[in-house]
Amino acid sequence: MTTVTFHESNGRMDGVVVDGHSGYADAGSDIVCAAISSTVGLLECTLNEVLGLGAPTKVKEEEAHLSLRLPTGLSESNEHTSQNLMVGLMVYLQALAQEYPDNLIVLLDDDDED
Repeated sequence: MTTVTFHESNGRMDGVVVDGHSGYADAGSDIVCAAISSTVGLLECTLNEVLGLGAPTKVKEEEAHLSLRLPTGLSESNEHTSQNLMVGLMVYLQALAQEYPDNLIVLLDDDDED
């Protein structure tokens, strides 16, 4: 099972962590893993290569782990865009999790919750 955890603090989505193999199929044939990997990869490329935000990303392939953190102090435009991208990723992955509940879970870690 893959667990995707979005981190939110002070009303700002500031990171995402992806852990584990989905287990839907063998490596190379796993459509759930491919969907997760490609959408997270698109987010990372858009944030870093297109917008130039320098969002730190750590990948540990052998552990099936990826983490991405949004930097602070972004311009208003980049903040708005990055928030929309993060929410879009979360909405997409939540829909995928509904379709493949045995293979993907999406969580929100909200520092503001009591």
